[in-house]
Amino acid sequence: MSDSCTNNNDHRRELDEWRGKIDTIDRQLSSLLCQRLLFAGNISAVKTKIGETVLQPEREKEVLNNVLSQTESPMMAQALERIYHSILNESRLIQHEFKGEKQSLSSR
Repeated sequence: MSDSCTNNNDHRRELDEWRGKIDTIDRQLSSLLCQRLLFAGNISAVKTKIGETVLQPEREKEVLNNVLSQTESPMMAQALERIYHSILNESRLIQHEFKGEKQSLSSR
């Protein structure tokens, strides 16, 4: 077997190892994100009880600051900020859906 073929096989194994690690993290992230969305729905119920709106810009800034304070690189901070904007947006949508669902259940 040639050196280039051996190197290629080594690189393929390395690629598979990295992909396996990402798959493991993706399973963990998926579980945690589902839990986070469930909590957002619970928060929606509490906000309804105390008369608060779904959108809480100061809280969202606080969440972003908490997350971004954990990064060590500007590139990672920018990526996490984009990711968390999406997470916060989805959390808001869940809260709106939860409010709508609760209202439709109570009007039956």
